[in-house]
Amino acid sequence: MTLSKTLLIFGATGMVGQQLLGQALASEKVLRVVAPTRKALPKHPKLENPVIDFEELPIDATWWTADAILSALGTTIKQAGNKDQFRRVDYYYVLKFALLAKQAGTPCFVLNSSLGANPTAKGFYLQVKGELERDIEKLQFESLAIIRPSLLDAGQRPETRLAEQIGLWLGKKLLFITPKRYQPIATENVARAMLNAALEPKLGVDIIESELLHY
Repeated sequence: MTLSKTLLIFGATGMVGQQLLGQALASEKVLRVVAPTRKALPKHPKLENPVIDFEELPIDATWWTADAILSALGTTIKQAGNKDQFRRVDYYYVLKFALLAKQAGTPCFVLNSSLGANPTAKGFYLQVKGELERDIEKLQFESLAIIRPSLLDAGQRPETRLAEQIGLWLGKKLLFITPKRYQPIATENVARAMLNAALEPKLGVDIIESELLHY
């Protein structure tokens, strides 16, 4: 199989991002992965890992030009510390990535968003996610894939998030009465959907809802 794709991945150290990076590096369809991070990643023959400050992006870097840019970057209000910092990471950073990649000629953008994302949502989290979707769509990439997972299931993790753990426990116990759209989604499934969207891009906007992420 001919190696052909160069992928630009942001958020490669997060729950979905780690899965995405691993799958991309293992794929025979991917020639090169560029994954800018704040701290260095383990080396890999296919990986280029610029260590950057997200506040001062290298706007002239040649790696903004790729076959696709994929963003799995995201935080929580608790992790960020307040709503302003959450918006800075989940909206401004990702939109800036998209803008620079678009200006560099990258034709495809793949975004990990959230079930229920809507700029008019009552909840702040879903409102920000919806605003990001809307504003990236305005950039008019040749191909824009938006993945909207439900509650993420990353398996056992070192840190404890009580509300999330309760939600996952309930979600699994009530699978038989819970519509597929609202069932917890394994992070590797989200990553697989993102990678597939980058490797086989569809023209226009493709929104992949949570019920389609169960494999």
